[in-house]
Amino acid sequence: MRAERDELSVTERVLARMSEQIAEERAADAPTSAQVGGRTVLLVPHRSDGVNEAALPGDYRRILSIVRAAGGPVQVRAVGEELGLEVEVRGKLEPLRAKLVKLADRGWLHKGGDGTFTARL
Repeated sequence: MRAERDELSVTERVLARMSEQIAEERAADAPTSAQVGGRTVLLVPHRSDGVNEAALPGDYRRILSIVRAAGGPVQVRAVGEELGLEVEVRGKLEPLRAKLVKLADRGWLHKGGDGTFTARL
């Protein structure tokens, strides 16, 4: 009986350590946020060899996948339609345009001179 308790105690310690490691890994992979002007904003990392698209916040990953699926230059309106936004209302597209520009500025997308966006390979 004592051996079983000792084994259970060791198992509990191992489980606790593994849980801590998993929590640390998830925290490292989660999109980071910061305070800007008293508001919490999600940070969009620059594209590099050590950073994959899993580091992007969820809505940015969705936008990136839509642009990639288009297979060529895509306008903000087309991305908005795919996301189910009210594309007839210009004000609804401006936040999306800002996200597309941010993805382009960080190297995830390429912004064409005509305002279209394409995925970088």
